[in-house]
Amino acid sequence: MIAKLSSTERQYAAVVLVMLAAAGIAMAALGRSDTLGVHGLLVILFAGGLLYPVLSGFYEPEPNEDREESYYDDPIKVGIVLSMAWAVFGMFMGVWVAAQLAWPDLAFDAAWSTFGRLRPTHTSGVIFGFGGNALIATSFHVVQRTSRARLAGQFSPWFVLFGFNLFCLLAVSGYLLGVTQSKEYAEAEWYADLWLVVVWITYFVLFLRTIARRREPHIYVANWYFMAFIVVVAILHIVNNLAVPVSWGHAKSYTIWPGVQDAMVQWWYGHNAVAFFLTAGFLGMLYYYLPVRAQRPIFSYRLSILSFWGITFFYMWAGSHHLHYTALPHWVQTLGMTFSVMLLVPSWASAGNALLTLNGAWHRVRDDATLRFMMAAAVFYGLSTFEGSFMAIRPVNALSHYTDWTVGHVHAGALGWVALITFGSFYTLVPTLWNRERMYSARLVEVHFWLAIAGTLIYVFAMWNSGIIQGLMWRTYTEDGALAYSFVDSLVAMYPYYIARAFGGLLFLIGTVVCCYNIWMTVRTVPLAEPHKSDVPATVAAPGE
Repeated sequence: MIAKLSSTERQYAAVVLVMLAAAGIAMAALGRSDTLGVHGLLVILFAGGLLYPVLSGFYEPEPNEDREESYYDDPIKVGIVLSMAWAVFGMFMGVWVAAQLAWPDLAFDAAWSTFGRLRPTHTSGVIFGFGGNALIATSFHVVQRTSRARLAGQFSPWFVLFGFNLFCLLAVSGYLLGVTQSKEYAEAEWYADLWLVVVWITYFVLFLRTIARRREPHIYVANWYFMAFIVVVAILHIVNNLAVPVSWGHAKSYTIWPGVQDAMVQWWYGHNAVAFFLTAGFLGMLYYYLPVRAQRPIFSYRLSILSFWGITFFYMWAGSHHLHYTALPHWVQTLGMTFSVMLLVPSWASAGNALLTLNGAWHRVRDDATLRFMMAAAVFYGLSTFEGSFMAIRPVNALSHYTDWTVGHVHAGALGWVALITFGSFYTLVPTLWNRERMYSARLVEVHFWLAIAGTLIYVFAMWNSGIIQGLMWRTYTEDGALAYSFVDSLVAMYPYYIARAFGGLLFLIGTVVCCYNIWMTVRTVPLAEPHKSDVPATVAAPGE
């Protein structure tokens, strides 16, 4: 892996890691006992740990010049491993905090174990750790195969992958230490945000350079979605996290956006993070791995492009529907609601395109649990986008917002769409990437599928029921015009649904552990397939028209 770097590439890597270690030393010296100091030590350990493999092979023979004629898959393999590790961590934290709502004693005396600190470790661990690593790994794979060109760099893929995971570590440890930006989708401390900008720009340049050196004149649609994900997430991250540090020696910072403007920027970021991090990027997976697994061409390439431009334009205006009945100007709320309803068209275009691609391959869906993951993901994507457009309508929002209905909607998309398409993509990718004949156990893939479906349905239906009951109880009045139920009354009514939610999440977590075991055993025990199978340029899945 890292040992395959040339001497020049090792020099670059060593310089970057030494500079990173120096920054960690400065952080530790300035922060001392503060969070900044703890993160300084973490950065030193991270840089030192990577320096060893870089320097240990400094005098090894130079790699062969013909390496440019093969794909660069080592960073992809590590990305999959990191993604699954974050999946187990993030989902475990999710089960823990869900259980805390039913059994509050599961929060210990330690401050780090409280709901307020653990909950963002779950969201960031799953969204950024699991989802982000999956997107980086699959985008590296797809852009090479559809361009028939090697990644445009030997060191930069590692910098992107490890640099992104350093950001995730800083964010999660910061939450446990009690430092956030006090936002719904809080990310990390100001210095971690700056680091992510450097990493993400490197990612963008690497992806663009790889497409520029393609041997295919056509840019396959999956790359359109991956590029949109990379570009827009950079813009969202920079604008939403503009802040002024308290001091260079302190982790805390203050946003530059005042009052309602901060809320508007936050939900412009928050909803577009859903749009481009959790939708566009994973549609890139869908448009490549589903046709490959189904052995069918995309039903309509034109429809995929229509969906791309519709999602790219409409989503940008939809964030204000999270701020109905607030101080935000009424016309801005209405604008967000209108574009949210219009989003149903491009969203269902992609969901329908995926399902129509399976025409003539439904027997494969019946027999192949991996393809069933992708089919179920497309169904959940269609259902979640319909529900999202419906919930953005102001009268519906009056009932649903701030209730568990929103939690159920989010997890229908996160578990049913994002996680299922990722697992389906990994089950397709792992045997090819490690040059194995098959997955270790098709039966375990089947077990994982039903655990994931059962966990998702239990979770989502529990939250739908809980949320609607909550909303109705909160708006029920007596004949005297007083509230009929106290907030505590609504919490008592939610108790059985919170137990069901924790159980559904536990099933999903068990399925994820089964997936990790299956991948591990595939790599360790399954016989090799044809030699160098992963180095042969793959045929791009052609449109059906």
